[in-house]
Amino acid sequence: MTRNTWILIGVLLILAIATVLVLQQPGETSSSGSTGDILARYDSAGVDKMEIHSSSGDISLALEAGRWMVTSPMRSRADDAAVSAAVGKGKGIELKSLVSGNPQKQQLFQVDSTGTLVRIFERGSERAAFRIGKPGTSYTETYVRRENSNDVYLADGLLTYVFSRPLKDWRDKSIFKAESGSIQAVRFQYGDTTFTLAFQDSAWRVDGDSTVESTVRSLLGSLGNLQADDFVDSTLSSMPQLTSQIEANGVALRFFFNKEGNKYYVQSSASAQLFEVQQWKAVQVLKRKKDFVAPK
Repeated sequence: MTRNTWILIGVLLILAIATVLVLQQPGETSSSGSTGDILARYDSAGVDKMEIHSSSGDISLALEAGRWMVTSPMRSRADDAAVSAAVGKGKGIELKSLVSGNPQKQQLFQVDSTGTLVRIFERGSERAAFRIGKPGTSYTETYVRRENSNDVYLADGLLTYVFSRPLKDWRDKSIFKAESGSIQAVRFQYGDTTFTLAFQDSAWRVDGDSTVESTVRSLLGSLGNLQADDFVDSTLSSMPQLTSQIEANGVALRFFFNKEGNKYYVQSSASAQLFEVQQWKAVQVLKRKKDFVAPK
């Protein structure tokens, strides 16, 4: 090979080594082994409170009358699935390797005050407390530390998305929920125009006309689990114009279109909460009569 080729190979080798050094910060490591220990031990069936302390704010969740509630920084129904996932995951976090026992290095792994502190309460008493740090170099592991311990471990799994959620992701986004087959009729209103989709004589009909089965099935699937994208907790200076209303199973859903944000505000007769829904999701339930009528 020529002299220039050898120089080029040398430059590429230096760049490769530099890249590795930049990506692999001093003191960081990954592991394929296991210590055989877990981060926290508690009875998930007895957990009745969880506190999340992070740089984005503090959140408290408590089990009240059989369902999870956000109790701070506000009161709201909690997303049972999100809380149950966190409680279940917390008791099964496998520690793969001890990374450091030096308290000066906690900031490097973001398991100091910059990390997410999780406190688990069982039957009213604190049972476990641990910090979730940044992902490991493989992004399939996470740095963790038990509170009141200097030992930093690599734990299995990407835990940030389980525990370090914004407030809105701990809240119940359900606007309307109905068991499959429980909806027997849906009434639509657009201004002065109304029509009803109903299950009659073993078939779905819209004001007596035959319907397109796939459109009805799509509507029932979207309506039966209508989820908000966000919450409107502050008072609006002015409410957009009411554009439509849907009634099913004794619940009325009122839709207000916000042209500026290309989204809808939705108000349910079953809740005082005002929800925000993106336009693409709202149109899945805001069907017109012509959408249902089968071609003749």
